[in-house]
Amino acid sequence: MTPEPFVSLWPDPEALGTVTDLYELTMLAGYLAEGMGSKSATFEIFVRRLPPDRSFLVFAGLEQAIGDLARLAFSSEQVEAMRRWPAFQGLPATFFETLRRFRFEGDVFAIPEGTVVFPGETLVRVTAPLPQAQWVETFLLASLGYPTLVASKAARMVLAARGKPLFEFGARRAHGPQAGLLATRSAYLAGFEATSHVEAARRLGIPCVGTMAHSWVQSFATEAEAFEAYSRVFPASTTLLVDTYETLEGVRLAARIAPPSSAVRIDSGDLAELAKKARLILDEHGRGDVRIIASGDLDESALEDLAAAGAPIDGCGIGTELVTSRDAPALSMVYKLVELEGAGRVKLSPGKKTYPMAKQVYRRRDASGRFVGDLVARADEPTPDQGDEPLLVPVLRGGEPARRPPGLEEIRARCRDQLAALPEAVKALRSEAVYPVSYSDRLEADAERLMRQRSG
Repeated sequence: MTPEPFVSLWPDPEALGTVTDLYELTMLAGYLAEGMGSKSATFEIFVRRLPPDRSFLVFAGLEQAIGDLARLAFSSEQVEAMRRWPAFQGLPATFFETLRRFRFEGDVFAIPEGTVVFPGETLVRVTAPLPQAQWVETFLLASLGYPTLVASKAARMVLAARGKPLFEFGARRAHGPQAGLLATRSAYLAGFEATSHVEAARRLGIPCVGTMAHSWVQSFATEAEAFEAYSRVFPASTTLLVDTYETLEGVRLAARIAPPSSAVRIDSGDLAELAKKARLILDEHGRGDVRIIASGDLDESALEDLAAAGAPIDGCGIGTELVTSRDAPALSMVYKLVELEGAGRVKLSPGKKTYPMAKQVYRRRDASGRFVGDLVARADEPTPDQGDEPLLVPVLRGGEPARRPPGLEEIRARCRDQLAALPEAVKALRSEAVYPVSYSDRLEADAERLMRQRSG
C-alpha cells in the first residue's frame, strides 16, 4: 500500500489496472506467453517537439503518476471482464490468475515537478520486467501529459502578468471533472495564487477564492439590492460582479454600498479601458482600497497587453484558455523502449528517431545562475562537469517510493526559481529562441552504430 503523502485524484485508486490501451495488455500477455516476462527493459518518456509559440515546458503531474503507479492493480471485476473479451480468448487460465496479483515492481527516475524542460530530454526513466514496463505506458503518458500542458500554459500566463496575481477559474471548462482537479494543481505549482475549485482547494491545500454569479444579480429587483444583500451575507470578502447590465454603472453602485466591497470584477468588454474608468470612479468615492479583478477568456497575450496598457487591474481570473490550452491543446509526449537486457534499442521512423540506452540529463548554468544548456548523456557516463546538475532522481525503487514526495509549496517554489533562471529570450511569449539541448558523444556513437546495424 502506498504511503499517505501521495495524493491520488482518482475516485478508486485501488482499481487502475485497466486504465490503459488494449495493446498494452495484449503485449503484456504476449511477453508472458513467449517466456519474456523476466527480461529487463528500460523505457523513457520525453517530448518530441514543443507546441507552437512555446520555448519551454514545465514538468508536472509526477506526484499523482508515481503514487498511483505504486498501487496499480487489477480488480477482480476487471480480470473477469478481460477473460470474456475476444482479444484474450485462448490464453491460459494462469494468465488471468497472474493479473490478480500483478503489480509494478520496477525502478523509476524522474525530473522533479516544477522543473522547466525541453524537447528530446528524458523526463521519466522506467526500468522493470518487460511486461510491467509495457503495461504502464498509457497510464504514465495520460498522468503526465495534461498536467504538464496546463502547467506550461500557466507559467506563460504568470510571466505575462508581470507580478499581478492570477486565479484559476477553469473547473466548468475543463474536459471532465477530474481534469479540473489536475488543472488546478498544475496552475498553482506554476505560480497561480488561488483557485475557485472547492474540492481541489480542500484536497491540495490551495487557497480558495470566488466572486458571485450574474444570476445573483438577476435574481433581485435591482442591481443595488443584489450588491447590498451580497455584502450583508459575505461581509468578510465581498467581490461584486459589476458587468451584468452596464459595467460603469455597476461600479458606481458598488462604490456606494455599505459595508464596502473588497473588490469588483469586470468579466467582459474592453478590460483595460473599463478598469481605468472603474479606478477613477472608485477613487472619487473614497474607495481606493477596492481592488479590480478582471476575467473573460484571458490568455497570455491578453495579459501581456493589459500589463503593457498600464491597466489598473489587481488580479485576473483565468478559466477556459488555461484548462484547455486552446492554442496548443496537446503535447507530443511519448514513451519509448531504449534498452532491453542491457542492449540499446532505437526507433528509426522518419521524424521519430530515438536515442538508445538509459539516460541522465544535466543542466548547466552560467556564473549568474542562468541556465545555458542541457546535456543528455548515458546514465552510466561520469558527470560531464563538476557544476552540472543531474536532473533525473529516483522516485520508485522496486515499485516502492524511494523518497517522500515534495510538498506542493516546495514544487511551486522550485518552479518560480526555474522560471527566473531561464534566459530572457526563452521566456518571451513570441520568441523563436531555441534552448540548447545536446547529446553526449557516447550517446551519438551508440545511436549511429545501432542505426547502421538496423539499416544494414
